[in-house]
Amino acid sequence: MFARTAPWPLVALFTAGYLAPYLLPTTVGRLDTSLPLTATQAGAVGSALLLSSATAGFLLASRVERVGARALARLGLLLAALGYGTAALTTDIPVVVAGAMVGGFGSGTATTVAATRIAAERDPHRASTLGLLTVSALAGAVYLTVPHLGRTHGLPLAAIALTALAVWPLTGRLPGAGQPQETAHAPHDDSPLPHRRSGLVLAAAIVFWSLAQNSLWGVSGRIGLTQAHLGDAALGVVFAVALGAGLVGVLAAGALGARLGRAVPIGAGTVLIAGCIALTASATGPVTFAAGEVAWNTLYPVVLSYLIGLAASLDPRGRWAVLVGSASSLGTAAGPLTGSALSAQAGYPVMGLVLGAGLLLVAVPMTAVALHTGGRPLLPGAIRRRGGHPAAVVAAHTGTPSGAVPEVGAPEQPVVEFPVDAPAVPVQRDYDTAAATRAPGTP
Repeated sequence: MFARTAPWPLVALFTAGYLAPYLLPTTVGRLDTSLPLTATQAGAVGSALLLSSATAGFLLASRVERVGARALARLGLLLAALGYGTAALTTDIPVVVAGAMVGGFGSGTATTVAATRIAAERDPHRASTLGLLTVSALAGAVYLTVPHLGRTHGLPLAAIALTALAVWPLTGRLPGAGQPQETAHAPHDDSPLPHRRSGLVLAAAIVFWSLAQNSLWGVSGRIGLTQAHLGDAALGVVFAVALGAGLVGVLAAGALGARLGRAVPIGAGTVLIAGCIALTASATGPVTFAAGEVAWNTLYPVVLSYLIGLAASLDPRGRWAVLVGSASSLGTAAGPLTGSALSAQAGYPVMGLVLGAGLLLVAVPMTAVALHTGGRPLLPGAIRRRGGHPAAVVAAHTGTPSGAVPEVGAPEQPVVEFPVDAPAVPVQRDYDTAAATRAPGTP
């Protein structure tokens, strides 16, 4: 499914940046069991880590080309290794918090570079799918291994630091400052930010989308231990299986590609995720908890890959990909603290219902953006009447120039015909706009 020309340095950088959020449950869970922290305080540390990561994205979104992808990637990996490594080797709480925040900034820097470069690929959905596949596999391996090595808080943090060091050699293949970027698109450096309304709506919606995901993800470990009555090793197995199911979901998303567009996977997938969150949060036994976690982790990376692809399609320079990703990180950062506070005040089941209801609401604007930017606002009747299906397919394809397909309500266009066997007297007729813009070769 994936060609040999896959952008593996970007995939590795993506993995190093995303690993910290994927390991959030075990990181937060071990902070309040091996250090003198309450559950809410541990959630706040996780939120501080992710907020630092989001800050890096906002600060560096427009500087990747200027500074150079290679230099920024190496800086991010260095900060991640030093920050997480320091936090893993000490039990002094202020140092742990500072190290986590420094590491989070490094993760955010790596993610920013990866998102910017992936958006410039000819197939950003394929590249992001590969990244999600890799980070899911690595996180699953960590969840299977860490429970057998002890209960110290430093193990998941050390895993993130070592991943950053392992990825470092691959950064030599990234462009430096002043080097040509070799992108599929080459807009001018001073080009304005396109699709501003759609980008802002998507960024605002994805804040809550990510908050809901990580509110549950941040407290999933405690739900499994206290409400579903799982042991530590069994909980690690559930998380590993869930992330393995996520691999299947990512592979399915990669195989499906753009066949359904982006609106259906984003809209329908978010609705299904809302149900999975409510199920997981209300679980009182191992089977229900495992079913909810597995179903949720199967769907989450699928929808995320389409959201990343949607953001990347808004701007070939990757600016919306970084800004939307940073907005997602803001929601991710608030997740652990929000989940801890909601569950402490109202209990896990009520928390799940609140988060699920919010996801149902936020699915509407995200689906609308996917429909609008995918060229879908054609009149269905016109498609059926004039055989416009090929035009609809072209319109839904990433990279179709804006204006290639008329919007709803566009005036019909006069077409002048010149009969071959008749006198050259032009006959003017009004045709449906969908017929006037159908794909070449369509009868």
